Amino acid sequence: MPAPDSPTILTVRNLNVNFARSTLKAVDGVSFTLGAERLGIVGESGSGKSTLGRAIMKLLPNSAKIEAEALEFAGTSLVKASEKQMRTLRGNEMALIMQDPRYSLNPVLSIGKQVAEAAKLHLGLGKAAAYKAAAGMLERVRIADVERTMRLYPHQISGGMGQRVMIAMMLLAKPRLVIADEPTSALDVSVRGDVLKLLDELVTENNSGLILISHDIRMVAAFCQRILVMYKGRVVENLVKLEDAQHPYTRGLVAAMPNPRRPVRRLQVLDRASIDAAEARS
Repeated sequence: MPAPDSPTILTVRNLNVNFARSTLKAVDGVSFTLGAERLGIVGESGSGKSTLGRAIMKLLPNSAKIEAEALEFAGTSLVKASEKQMRTLRGNEMALIMQDPRYSLNPVLSIGKQVAEAAKLHLGLGKAAAYKAAAGMLERVRIADVERTMRLYPHQISGGMGQRVMIAMMLLAKPRLVIADEPTSALDVSVRGDVLKLLDELVTENNSGLILISHDIRMVAAFCQRILVMYKGRVVENLVKLEDAQHPYTRGLVAAMPNPRRPVRRLQVLDRASIDAAEARS
């Protein structure tokens, strides 16, 4: 649940996602609410985390069927919203920071033009003001030599820098809902803290809600106020503190992560039999 006195930004109730020619649900009966807070969603690859985020943004392919008792953003039904309405919401009110900038940035436009285009589109700025806003945002995500970087093209920058450019583009309009899908996966350790701090500043300054999707359960636990744990498309646990985890899947994820303070010769693996048995009882 959202923090006390925090207005509900996003309501998800019994959300299901099916893909054509598949009998399995990619997202299976997921329910949660989000206020002005940081919510983490964790799970292994294929658990449905990214599909859930894209379903909220309605960015799944036509082969996907989205059904829900409620999927509402600030009182607007996203299930019933037309594509025209969604285009108005995306970028202005809702933003998705994708995992891999190589497939998100336009290869034939310079970095400066792409970030400035976001400022023009979502903030209604003129050319000069848009470039100034773009440069300011790139500075906030710790890009050195901003003027030079703005003249470069996506293939001329590193993956980590590309991811910071994506974050800058998505945060320009100060959206009320930010879905960050592995936003720090391509960044080195020294920069990750800065990026997470920037996301935290956005949530605080704009009274926004942040959904952080990640494999790194310890990072999510340290940064987020609540954690949803997903397994086979379902939410198996809703936690405030990671140490309160009871489900064998959550405990298995924690045990499988390396701990530099307690090195072991071999990491643990998930006990699928125990996990599936627990799911059968639920």
